[in-house]
Amino acid sequence: MIKALFFDFYGTIVHEDGVVINEITTIISNSGDGADKSAIGSYWWHIFQKLYMNSFGNSFKTQRELEIKSLEMTLKKFGSNANVNELSQKMFEHWRKPPIFEDAANFLELCDMPYYIVSNIDTDDIIAAIHYHGLTPNKIFTSEDAKSYKPRAELFEMALKETNLNPQEIVHIGDSLSSDIKGAANLGINTIWINRNNKKVPDGVVAVVSFTDILSTSFFSAGENRFDLKIGKEMNNKKGRV
Repeated sequence: MIKALFFDFYGTIVHEDGVVINEITTIISNSGDGADKSAIGSYWWHIFQKLYMNSFGNSFKTQRELEIKSLEMTLKKFGSNANVNELSQKMFEHWRKPPIFEDAANFLELCDMPYYIVSNIDTDDIIAAIHYHGLTPNKIFTSEDAKSYKPRAELFEMALKETNLNPQEIVHIGDSLSSDIKGAANLGINTIWINRNNKKVPDGVVAVVSFTDILSTSFFSAGENRFDLKIGKEMNNKKGRV
């Protein structure tokens, strides 16, 4: 029986920072050696990913620290004289006031099941974003709390322990196959992949294109699950009015 939902946040409930990244890579290209923006973005992501995968326990660094470090390295790599703090501030502003996906906002407004946010982000930034959109999760669990980033187990383990739920009683919903789906599944947690770009779905992965389709998955089709079916009807009504 499903008793609660875990949600990733950025890329799942709210938009990722792609627009900001495009703006920053353009600035780096124009102020540096003129490298292609895609090459700058790839290098920046590679460095950031390497840093956060090695950030846990006593070696843990916040997302803000990793952001500044990875951007400093990227500026140096591409010969840019842009100000790292000014560029990073663009990212931080997005993290605190990200645009929300309409389907997610509708779903969470009507959700009558306890739900929790489980996110690779700094605590203050996600609290600001949740307040900005007026969301009411039962609790928020962050990488900063766990001193670890998904897909490592520590963040999921913290959330399970503090909610006093076992993996079979949870569905974790996220947009990243590696961080969310694989990370949660490694602990036996049920998962749903938010596949907004309609990419090929790997074998064994439950995927939906939008929040509107979450209740149509096998996790909620059985009568013993506690979702009031009016949420599905109301979401369809909202969808029809858009």
